[in-house]
Amino acid sequence: MTNPTQAPTEADTLGTADTLSQTEASSAAVFRGLSPGQLMRRRFMRDRTGVVSAVIVLFFILIAIAAPLISMLYGKDPNTTYGQNDPTLLTDSALPVGPNGGMSGDFWFGIEPGLGRDVLTQLIYGIRTSLIIAFATTLLTTVIGVALGIAAGYLGGKTDYFIGRAIDILMSFPSQIFLVATMPVVTGLLVAKDEATPTWLPFVAVTLVLSLLGWMSLSRILRGVTLSLREREFIEAAKVTGASPGRIIFKELLPNLWTPILVQSTLALPAFVTAEAGLSYLGVGVSEPTPDWGRMIAMAAEYLRSDVTFLLFPGLAMVLFVLAFNLLGDSVRDAFDPKANR
Repeated sequence: MTNPTQAPTEADTLGTADTLSQTEASSAAVFRGLSPGQLMRRRFMRDRTGVVSAVIVLFFILIAIAAPLISMLYGKDPNTTYGQNDPTLLTDSALPVGPNGGMSGDFWFGIEPGLGRDVLTQLIYGIRTSLIIAFATTLLTTVIGVALGIAAGYLGGKTDYFIGRAIDILMSFPSQIFLVATMPVVTGLLVAKDEATPTWLPFVAVTLVLSLLGWMSLSRILRGVTLSLREREFIEAAKVTGASPGRIIFKELLPNLWTPILVQSTLALPAFVTAEAGLSYLGVGVSEPTPDWGRMIAMAAEYLRSDVTFLLFPGLAMVLFVLAFNLLGDSVRDAFDPKANR
């Protein structure tokens, strides 16, 4: 029997090294002959946290897509003021009559105070609002960030200088205060004073304002990566063969930048969800009657002392979605670059 306090012998060390070598060899044999996409997919499927997060995110997306169908099967819609139509649902102080926010067989998540709209349909349609704005903003900021980041890194010189100074100026702004101050200005530019605000306008205004302050991080990352790539041999070889700058950017640089682009976009989307909800919470985002998580939370905060149920469902939904998407972004990053978490 070996003494546990005894130092490992040379034979033990060699045996451990042989075991590690065999493990690495078997792991390499599993991944041998696979494309980079297949390698990433296998690494991602081995990450249980990433898989569970992906399932949760997919569930939210499916709920958002199927919101009209769910509303039809449920028999309620987000805009009908059930509490105003039926006086027995609300008290004289405009609170739900039943316990837990008026939860019942007819209203599964209860009804909101005041107008008495159905909370469940408000919640599922609020997912659509947040996801539409977040996906549109992510797409727009990705396009701007990729274009300006690659241009600054590859062209250099004055182009790099002016883009870099623009990034420094925009990143120096206090984002939350700037967003709140800019929203009325953007809305005023898009619609005349004597005209009613169309339903699509808040979506466009929030997307534009968030995109204005959301592209700098991706652009700065891509600039640094492009600076290192443009000195590599395959770029020099492309220049020698007479390839145009456009061909070098799209055929040589861009395929090597998909990893940071995808990772940063995945991590940015939940940030835009919370930013959009924050604007609506402050009253400068999506306006009535469009359902929105931020406005639901703002309304629930007014009745927090009387009943916490109104805050429970939109709060949990936002926390769960943002947390799952952040964990999904981390898993995607680790799948692309397994050495990043070491």
